[in-house]
Formats: sequence, C-alpha cells, structure tokens
Amino acid sequence: MEKRVMTARKRRRGLIAASALLSGVMVLSACSSDEGAEASDGSKKSQSQADEAAAKETSTAQIKITPKNGENKASINNAAKVTVSDGKLTEVAMKTTDGTEVAGSLAADKKSWKPDAQLERGTTYKVTAVAKDGKGREAHENAKFTTVSSDNSFIGNFTPDDGTTVGVGMPVSINFDKAITDKAAVQDGIKVSTSSGQEVVGHWFNGNRLDFRPEDYWQEGSTVTLKLDLDGVEGADGVYGVQQKTVTFKIGRNQVSTVDAKTKTMTVTQDGKTVKSIPISAGSPENPTYNGQMVISEKFKETRMNGATVGFTDDDGKGEYDIKDVPHAMRLSTSGTFIHGNYWGAKSIFGSANTSHGCVGLADAKGANDSKTPGSWFYDNSLIGDVVIVKNSPDKTITPDNGLNGWNMDWSEWKAGSAA
Repeated sequence: MEKRVMTARKRRRGLIAASALLSGVMVLSACSSDEGAEASDGSKKSQSQADEAAAKETSTAQIKITPKNGENKASINNAAKVTVSDGKLTEVAMKTTDGTEVAGSLAADKKSWKPDAQLERGTTYKVTAVAKDGKGREAHENAKFTTVSSDNSFIGNFTPDDGTTVGVGMPVSINFDKAITDKAAVQDGIKVSTSSGQEVVGHWFNGNRLDFRPEDYWQEGSTVTLKLDLDGVEGADGVYGVQQKTVTFKIGRNQVSTVDAKTKTMTVTQDGKTVKSIPISAGSPENPTYNGQMVISEKFKETRMNGATVGFTDDDGKGEYDIKDVPHAMRLSTSGTFIHGNYWGAKSIFGSANTSHGCVGLADAKGANDSKTPGSWFYDNSLIGDVVIVKNSPDKTITPDNGLNGWNMDWSEWKAGSAA
C-alpha cells in the first residue's frame, strides 16, 4: 500500500516536474519570441531614428539675407536680396509687418531672389527663406529690417520729365526736399551729359536747389541724360539719398522769342530764322516786365489769374484783377510773370501800349479755341524750355533763381556755384 502511494506521489512529482519543464520550455520559447520581436522593432526604430537624424543633419546650404537682421536704415532700392551658396532656394517670402506681401522673382538658377519693385520708405519688412542642399537637407533663415525713413532721407524733384522734348533753354533743375549740407557728395552722385558734347556744369542756388546747364543753349536735336545715383549718399547729418534713376530728354528746334517792350513787338526765331513778328502789350510803367532771358516752365491752355496771389490787391485786400479763364498762359517766372493770351483788352493796345501788371500779353479770343489768334499760335508753337527774352523794359533784369532763368548769370559765376 505504501509502495503504491509512494509510486503515485513519484508519478505526480514526475508530472509536475515534466509540466514545470514543459512550462519552462514554453516560457523560454515565449521569451525567445519576445526578444526577437523587440529586436525586430528595435531595428525598425533604429532605421527611423537614423532617417530622422539624417534629416536633422546640418544642411550645407548657406542662406544670406540682406539687409542684415535689425537694420533700420535700409535702402529702398537694391538692398533687399536673398542668396544661397551650396544649394538652391525653394521658398522665399517677404511681407510688411501688417502682412502685405511683397512680390519678388527667383533667379532661373534658384540661387537668388529679389523684390520686383522699389520698397517703401520707413517700412519694416520680414523675410523668410528656405533652401535645400544636394542631399535634400533644408536650411532656414529669416530677417527683419526697416527701410530708411522719410525723416532720414531726401529726394530730388527734377525737371524736365523723362522722355520729353523741350526747348534749348531748359535747364535740368533739381529741388531737394531736405536742405543739403554736403553739396559735394550729392553733386558727385548726379551726372548730366549731352550727346552734343557740350560741357555741363551744376550750380547751387541754395541748399535745396541745384541746376545744370551748358555755357550756351543746348544744341538743337541733341539728347540730354540725367543720372541720379544718390542711394545711400549722406546729404546732411543722418539724412541719406534714396534715388537711383536715369532720365533722358530731347532738345527740339531752337526757338528764341525776343520781346521789345519799347517797340511793343515780339520776334520769334527758329534755328536763327525769323518766323513771325507779333504785336504785344507788356507791363505798364507802374508795373513793368522784368528784363532778361526767361524760360517757359509751364503751359496752361487756360488758367485763372488773381492779383491777390502775387501782391496786387486793392484797399479791401481783394485782387486788383481776377480773371478765371486766361487763355494760352505760359509761365516765365516763379513770381508770376507769364506770356499769355488776352481777350479782354482793346485790340488797339497790342503793339501800341503797355498795360499789364508785368506779364506779356498777346491778342487772343475767349475760350482758347481760336487757333488763328496770336496768343493761340504762339502757344501751339512753343515748348516748355523755349526762351523768351525781354529787353528795353524800365524794370531790372530777373534774378537767375526766379524761375528756370539761370541764363542771366555769366558762365564764370555759374561755374563758381558748383560744388564739384
């Protein structure tokens, strides 16, 4: 009996041991299987990590944004640019701080980008750029800069306009919106040349105005070129130029008209030949017309002339005259001298009496539509830049800076006013 019990116990122990052994094998098998899965997963994770690490490797593409980050007096012209070395640009965005996008162009080789148009003064811009190197690795760069403000920059308003045809007396006249103290630096950034080969010299009338002309009138048929290269030029303490511009204009036929206040006639010549003699009425003895060489600076088919604007007032402070429809008016001085049509005066005054407040009047018709009148004819046959010479008037010679009238200064004096 005991033997059977012992045998049974041994069997049970054997079963338990076998079961434990089997379980151990299963466990070992299970552990072996799990370790294989981890190894497999670990292998995948390692590859993923390797790819991520590769993606995070420093790109060899080097992006450069100009102006540099933080610049606060950037040029509005050519300063803004994005370039890359050892790579190609894939994305460039430029915006103002209010979100307005700035259009720009990427070069064909994708090595550079620049704005399509001039930037605005006193404006902050943000630039972001992305580039890839030969292995596809990305590089990022960004910058923020502000263009030079209006308070810290100057511009020159010039005449004549680009592409125009003007008379032989037309100077290049530049009026700066800030007073220039370093005149030499500014004048060095301005070049005026002519196809005729005439020497052209600049003359400063004051800190704001610089005119250019040759010794004698421009050669008819020639081409004059004005180059403004003032970007970054310091014209005064902390005040910089912003203009980069080339302007060309043509000189037309040589027309010079001579008004004789004594004989009350005007003789019009073209290329040295008389083409017309016109009776006129100049300034009265009380208000004579200036003598001297004057240049037509503006033309108006019709304009209003009010004496109060030029100091001719009555006891009530009103203008001694106020004519709302003066025909064929052409400005000869800043102070208000015109040569113009006159429909309100008696026809008998033209050629016989000087009755105006200083202007030169020609017989004309109301409405400025009669092309047969002297006033209309002269208007139609005159260019801005044509010369009108007044002589034999009891008044003084007009000052050179009163209008575009620098021809009343001799050449040596003109050249003495140059800062070059």
